[in-house]
Formats: sequence, structure tokens, C-alpha cells
Amino acid sequence: MVDDRLAALPLTPRYCPGSELDTAQFHDLIRLRIEVFVVEQECPYAELDGLDLLPTTTHIWFADEAGPTGSLRVYADKKADGWRIGRVVTRKNARGQGLATQLMISTLGRFGQDDTALEAQSYLGDFYARFGYIQTGPEYTDEDGIPHLPMARPGQPSQHQP
Repeated sequence: MVDDRLAALPLTPRYCPGSELDTAQFHDLIRLRIEVFVVEQECPYAELDGLDLLPTTTHIWFADEAGPTGSLRVYADKKADGWRIGRVVTRKNARGQGLATQLMISTLGRFGQDDTALEAQSYLGDFYARFGYIQTGPEYTDEDGIPHLPMARPGQPSQHQP
């Protein structure tokens, strides 16, 4: 499923409930998402959606001296009776190092015993399939013109612990 060599990389994820993020952490995580999703992908949308600071949202990220290198958030999904993973992002100069894989391994280590769902950019469908996600509906194009796939993964014991 997932390359075990990547699971052994010496990365330490940071976990923080949204309600416990300090101002600098929140700023740095939002800045990364805006740099990638709004500027790089040219999708001018309101990044602040009210979910980031909820106590039921957990932010998971890696960082170096320049700030977050990759991050995602997980929040309670009332519709799916499980968790929703979103805003998976890697800083441009940190790509190609397996950070997204490490983020998913860390996330599933904490939340993978429950059902999880996500909306994958279509070209990343195979990436998420490596973690046991299956497409649950037809491909759709979001408001920014980017094709996405709804995907879900049933809860199961984690094979990799963070």
C-alpha cells in the first residue's frame, strides 16, 4: 500500500486542535495555504471558512526554520459520521520529499480507526488510493474549475503509527 521507506523518514509531525492554535501557528498555516491554493493555483476563494479554529478540528503539519513545509486539517464530518481531511498542502520548495505521504500516515495513525473522507484533486486520486481511499461518486469540477473526486476510507486499524 504505502512505501515503508517513507514511513521511516525521521519527521516529527505537529498536532494541534484548532482551538489551541496560537496566533503565529494559525498565521503560518493560513499563509501556506494561501501561497499554494490562492496564488500558485490561481484560485481566489475565501480561505477562512470557520472550520480552522474549532475544537473538533485538528491541524497536522511539518515545519522547518522557514515555517510549515506541509500541512492538512482533519475535522468532524457530521454527514459521514467520521472525519474529513482537507487542505492538504506542501510548500513549493519542500515538494518531492514525501511530506504528503508522511502527513497521511500521521493522520491515519490518529484518525484512521474511524471512517475518513476527502475531496481529492482528480490527478491525486491514485495517491489517496494508496491509503485505502475509494472514489464514492462522480468526478466534479469545483467553483475554481479544478476537477475533484469524492473519496472515502472505512475505519480500520492503522498500519503505521506516527
